[in-house]
Amino acid sequence: MKKILIINGHPDKQSLCSELAFRYKKGADLAGAECKLVNLADLEFNPSLSNGYRKRTELEPDLLMMQQEILKAEHIVLVYPNWWGTYPALLKGFLDRVLLPGFAFSYRENSILLNKLLSGKTARLIVTMDSPGWYYALFLKSPGHTTMKKGILWFCGIKPVKITSFGPVRNSPENKRKEWIQKVELLGKELK
Repeated sequence: MKKILIINGHPDKQSLCSELAFRYKKGADLAGAECKLVNLADLEFNPSLSNGYRKRTELEPDLLMMQQEILKAEHIVLVYPNWWGTYPALLKGFLDRVLLPGFAFSYRENSILLNKLLSGKTARLIVTMDSPGWYYALFLKSPGHTTMKKGILWFCGIKPVKITSFGPVRNSPENKRKEWIQKVELLGKELK
């Protein structure tokens, strides 16, 4: 049984991202996976890494719980909107606070290399955006996708990271949104 952690990074639980996260879980549940869906908006934590890495900031109970969920998961699904080319501050703050040295990675002594402590896990990004995909890739060079995939997840050893983007969301017709929702449910059923 595949263990899947779905993280909804949209601060509004009435959003399209929330529906996509729910439908991914529905599909994965039908496939027999062990799934947990977490809405970051439900967690209580300070998203600011106040002292950087200079001084340890104690983790709130919800973040300690999320570290355990990340360790248990074989596949992590992050669902979020693309805002200003990347992701919401809530999701960034969550990653800053949770993916800490000693948990997600560790530095090797006298080396530029590091140990990727979350190796063996895979991920999928489900991203909504108001830009057309071709514009985001061609003119902006996909900064949020690249940062999340290579700068964060691969850095911790999580690979492969697959990306599914939907857009433009603004002014999209209802039938297009239904199509996106069905596609995400199918990804869940296929455990991808």
